[in-house]
Amino acid sequence: MNSFRVGFGYDVHVFARERELWLGGIRIEHTMGLLGHSDADVLIHAICDGILGAANLRDIGYHFPDTAGEYKNIDSKILLRKTMILLRSKGYELGNIDCTVCAEEPKINPHILPMQACLSEVMEIDKDLISIKATTSERMGFVGRKEGVAVYATVLIYKVV
Repeated sequence: MNSFRVGFGYDVHVFARERELWLGGIRIEHTMGLLGHSDADVLIHAICDGILGAANLRDIGYHFPDTAGEYKNIDSKILLRKTMILLRSKGYELGNIDCTVCAEEPKINPHILPMQACLSEVMEIDKDLISIKATTSERMGFVGRKEGVAVYATVLIYKVV
């Protein structure tokens, strides 16, 4: 019998000038990027937290602290690969991921297929297991004021027998 577990990830990053915008492992043309110790890929960070939480492996900040110089400006795809290694070393595999990206801008929908393709390659899973949806916050809150991006991710994992 398989043992199923669910994890939830959430992350936010504020917009910053003179930064590239990385989301779901791909670079998106925009007037601003996201501020962070790494490349600030808020989608990957939420996915990592969901995976780590499902496997009871704490959180992204525990494994990849923003106080460690080795993670300064790191490509978040590297963190995702390492997260998958941690997951698999504990005897789990990914069932599926369901993400919601909350942003007033840029428009996310045109980038969903390339993000799915990139993430599936990094995680070594079928892209059909990765759902990415986009929404706005109807001009309310920090997302609505175009100050940043928030991402929610739900992850299903299962024990490999």
